[in-house]
Amino acid sequence: MASILRVNTLTDASSNNSIATSNIFSGSSKVWINYNMASSSSIYGSYNVGSLTDNGTGDASIAYTSNMNNDDYAQTDGTGDEGEQFNNSRALGAASVGSAKTTSGTKFDTGGQSLNTNYDFKENNIVVHGDLA
Repeated sequence: MASILRVNTLTDASSNNSIATSNIFSGSSKVWINYNMASSSSIYGSYNVGSLTDNGTGDASIAYTSNMNNDDYAQTDGTGDEGEQFNNSRALGAASVGSAKTTSGTKFDTGGQSLNTNYDFKENNIVVHGDLA
């Protein structure tokens, strides 16, 4: 038999730190992924990601395990490479949502400033904040 625990506030064992459960629900990321596209499309770690698709150089899509409530969610993206093509220096790329976000996933395009073209970075990150359906 399933049971429900209903609380308004969570606190630590010493009651020194507490937080409203509404902050946890609204403030937590609903999707995150850290993945590699440089040598192969592989996921280092993720939450609420069902799949990663390599659409071509510098172009990837992810599908969510649990859909978002609407497509008005906030998405933060980032890329980077350590060494590899950039003479062993840290290089950062520009990232953008390649097409309209949907409730079931998003598309992510990456390109290097020094390359001025699409590029498959070794380190890519997407974080999504919003409401789940």
